Amino acid sequence: MTPLRRIKKRNSAIKRIAELDQHAETCVVIHYSCESFYDKTDGKTPRVTSIAVRNLASGQTESFSIHKIAEQRKVDFANIEQNYDALEKEMLDEFYGHLSKTKHCTWIHWNMRDINYGFPAIEHRYKVLGGVPVELPEERKFDLARALIDVFGVKYISHPRLENLVNLNKMTAKDFLVGKAEADAFTNKEFVKLHQSTLRKADIMANIFERLSDGSIKTNAKWKDIYGLSMESVVGYIKQHWIISALSTISVIIGFVAKLQGFF
Repeated sequence: MTPLRRIKKRNSAIKRIAELDQHAETCVVIHYSCESFYDKTDGKTPRVTSIAVRNLASGQTESFSIHKIAEQRKVDFANIEQNYDALEKEMLDEFYGHLSKTKHCTWIHWNMRDINYGFPAIEHRYKVLGGVPVELPEERKFDLARALIDVFGVKYISHPRLENLVNLNKMTAKDFLVGKAEADAFTNKEFVKLHQSTLRKADIMANIFERLSDGSIKTNAKWKDIYGLSMESVVGYIKQHWIISALSTISVIIGFVAKLQGFF
């Protein structure tokens, strides 16, 4: 990517973030947990176990989970596994009912882009179970993970990025499950633990967005990672930082005046 394109992409991301922040009441953060897709050997797609949808402005959170449906339907915990399909289907019925009422919102997510993990994966699971998904237009999706790369460059934090960003910014990580722990929780049928982790991650993502918006987010990005090393990068940086731009202008004026004085 050329330095000029890099700067344009960064500016576009910053502008979009500001727009969403101004209309936070119509933005929701979504995160979900599922069966591990790395350990699947039966050719089937991973089951969705819980989904959290958090309003960016109010913090009000709607949650959907297999164990909650089981409790409502008086399904004994020991019998959840043999009723997976029916419970997952009803959970997704509720989720898509909620989505149909909030299609006008912008859905902020973390790498929910493909059939392995993302909106397409949830849609596929619902179709497999006999449901008809409500399609969310692409322009209503905002990938926070990609936005951070657009703003700070690919080296802004090491992998796993979400976990490391939480640690660097000293955010509360209570109930946060990393990938392996999340997979183990599903295997051990610890659905409540999975659900709590999903809720925590939705809260963390909202926190990250807010810090990104107000400029307080901490990253490991260096100047060259953000802007690149070129004259175009320097000019782009100066334009974005009005104080530097003003000082540069003043310096030019002072230099010009000094030269004029030399003629008299």
